[in-house]
Amino acid sequence: MAFIHEIPEWPQLKWDDAKLSPLLADARHRQGRLLGRMEGLGFQLRAEASLTTLTADVIKSSAIEGERLDAEAVRSSIARRLDLDVGGASPASRDVEGIVEMMLDATQKYAQPLTAERLFGWHAALFPTGRTGMRRITVGAWRPAEVGPIQVVSGPMGRERVHFEALSADRLDHEMSVFLDWFGASTGIDPVLKAGVAHFWFVTIHPFEDGNGRIGRAIADMALARAEGTAERFYSMSAQIEAERNQYYLHLEQSQRGGADITSWLEWFLACLGRAVAGAETELAGVLRKAKIWERINAEPVNERQRKVINLLLDGFEGKLSTSKYAKLAKCSGDTALRDIKILIERGILIQDEGGGRSTSYHLAPSPA
Repeated sequence: MAFIHEIPEWPQLKWDDAKLSPLLADARHRQGRLLGRMEGLGFQLRAEASLTTLTADVIKSSAIEGERLDAEAVRSSIARRLDLDVGGASPASRDVEGIVEMMLDATQKYAQPLTAERLFGWHAALFPTGRTGMRRITVGAWRPAEVGPIQVVSGPMGRERVHFEALSADRLDHEMSVFLDWFGASTGIDPVLKAGVAHFWFVTIHPFEDGNGRIGRAIADMALARAEGTAERFYSMSAQIEAERNQYYLHLEQSQRGGADITSWLEWFLACLGRAVAGAETELAGVLRKAKIWERINAEPVNERQRKVINLLLDGFEGKLSTSKYAKLAKCSGDTALRDIKILIERGILIQDEGGGRSTSYHLAPSPA
């Protein structure tokens, strides 16, 4: 059976709107609810939520390809580029900086045109040494003809099974031109659905020697950002794909054969998106917990010293809070620290631990239900 890029209909992909409509409506509904809820948070909490999501996106997109990145280095790199203060920044390698640069360019500058030169820049950022592992590859350009056919193969020698074979290199200029024109045009396709089509189409072309999966997912994230009209990211499609990696590859492979209809792939993509959005609240539990606490506290605002210490406690302050520690953190006298603490206890924000004297300590009251 021919691969999809070998059939006469290619690249006129088609799908069954009736089958996809309920899944698309559900995904759109979940997106709207999540964005509405996050809109109610203050700027700082939204920025923290977006940082958490972008960090997961970068880490998990690489993990799908078997590459493990240092989470703190990724988080620090993103925070620095977004001018966010996260403290204790970890240095990042060129590999980490490269994939962060690509993902932020895709999501923060989602409204800018996607061009061949922009894709070449992403690819060069992914492979700053011009190598994948020990192997030298062509970077910042479509894969050359001398590389030969790109195949995904399994099984022992002599009984190999070809899961996928990309189209030949001599077709890449034309194929990518058609794809980029389609991606930039107003096609009348729902932007969320367009994200799924774009990812499938791009990885089918497979224009680079390596990095096609990560770039394909960045393109999908760009399309999703366009669909929502915001650069802020509150769910990670890549994290959900990584959790369902076997199904991801299975549906991609199955849709490479059997004609131009990719309904099955889009059904899985939309369902996966719905699960990604639904799981966002779990991933952002810490941020949402802080939002609930601040919603209660802000009914009667606290002073800047108290706000600073409360935020430190919410961010995982190690050890017990004492009057002397409060004074050091807030840069105030012991008497001022004690007055601040007493006010927070009266308001039910802090609770005094058992014991007293010099060992008196305090902790945050439990979050409201």
